[in-house]
Amino acid sequence: MSGYNRQKIVDSVPQKGFFGHPKGLFTLFFTEFWERFSYYGMRAILLFYMYYEVTEGGLGLNQHTAMAIMSIYGSLVYMSGIIGGWLADRIFGTSKAVFYGGILIMLGHIALSIPGTITLFFISMVLIVLGTGLLKPNVSSVVGEIYSETDSRRDAGFSIFYMGINLGGFLAPLIVGEVGMKHNFHLGFSIAAVGMFVGLVMFVLTKKKNLGLAGTIVPNPLAPTEKKEVYTQIAIGVIVVAILVAVGIPTGFLTFDSFIALIGILGFLIPTLYFVTMYRSSKTTDVERSRILAYIPLFLAAVMFWSIQEQGATILANYADTRTQLNFAGMEISPAWFQSLNPLFIIVLAPVFAWFWVKLGNRQPSVPKKFSLGLLFAGLSFLVILLPGYFAGADALVNPLWLVLSYFIVVLGELLISPVGLSATTKLAPAAFTAQMMSLWMLSNAAAQALNAQLVKFYTPETEMAYFGIIGGASIVLGIILLFVSPKIQKFMKGVN
Repeated sequence: MSGYNRQKIVDSVPQKGFFGHPKGLFTLFFTEFWERFSYYGMRAILLFYMYYEVTEGGLGLNQHTAMAIMSIYGSLVYMSGIIGGWLADRIFGTSKAVFYGGILIMLGHIALSIPGTITLFFISMVLIVLGTGLLKPNVSSVVGEIYSETDSRRDAGFSIFYMGINLGGFLAPLIVGEVGMKHNFHLGFSIAAVGMFVGLVMFVLTKKKNLGLAGTIVPNPLAPTEKKEVYTQIAIGVIVVAILVAVGIPTGFLTFDSFIALIGILGFLIPTLYFVTMYRSSKTTDVERSRILAYIPLFLAAVMFWSIQEQGATILANYADTRTQLNFAGMEISPAWFQSLNPLFIIVLAPVFAWFWVKLGNRQPSVPKKFSLGLLFAGLSFLVILLPGYFAGADALVNPLWLVLSYFIVVLGELLISPVGLSATTKLAPAAFTAQMMSLWMLSNAAAQALNAQLVKFYTPETEMAYFGIIGGASIVLGIILLFVSPKIQKFMKGVN
């Protein structure tokens, strides 16, 4: 996109109207709030819906299968963001991507709200994966477009936007969890669908007045000569996949286990191809190649961290349902409510961390050291949750405060890795691969959840302590190793702090 077009977009957006920020931030804040409300509301009860018995309104799947599906689903959501970003950049722009994505997400939640077969369930998952891949990365891109590159409000605007994400993530499990767990799963999914519908209505009704040209210009459109070739390749790809599925399922070649294995391979193969492509490109300078090498251990550390953090929606969600005393302090706790803890702690602690880094200034730890501390906290969060089982036994219901403490500790690690990783990604990215590097960072979560689809198979009541101990211990060991090699990594970062 040319500089002229970028400024033209900014000029088309009313620059005052939402807490001193561009009016468009109102539209994007509430679009993302309702999208996250629908997503996290659905996710808060999805695992329980899968493994609860049919007589209890669930699908009656095996618990390990349900947790593996949750992990694969999460991995595909992050992978699909690559497709969503490409479609927005090359074909129809970010605004249409957000709209189309919202439609698909809403349809996916509607499909979940209809009592039906396992086939309808998987159709809903495909719709939500594709929809989230279109909406999630592109709504953030539109936020960037409503500010000029020199606007001092830019970082604060993203902070307000980030607050919308976490507010939606905090409220949804409380509301959808209450309805879905205590009344009816499908009614809970209906609330998620309504949430996405409200977000879409707000987006459509306010975007023209508040967003101006933001999101409407295709940054790198396909040339007329490219369109036929690209559309042909896409059509061939879809046909090939359809044939493989049609042949693979009846012959037994494509099973659930083989699909999990395939996603596990792709989870690490795609990032590897990204690294190799960027490193070997003629557009990458020697200094940038050194920074790419420095980024590899940070990426692997992020995979380890997200592997533990994302198990909050699988292993720890199951732990909340089956191992936790839910009648506490005179009230009945829904196991879905624990999913609100992560965004709640982020809302409370993020400003504290931001203040702390500003206070330390040049004395704050380097990026690799922050990552190593993040891994130590992640590992500690798993070691904490094995203690009640050690003291009380595998059959006893544990105090819910142990689970609260585990979620709290992992959030400390998240605030050391997630925002720091985003910042480091922008600093270490080769100039020619800025967008691809951000996609690579998102793939650390995809790889982690692909790994989790394999790990959750080893969790049972009998192996509970070993499971938490080995994974938590591995994270701590990796954190210590990263701490010792951080000076070497810092040298490869070539001046980036």
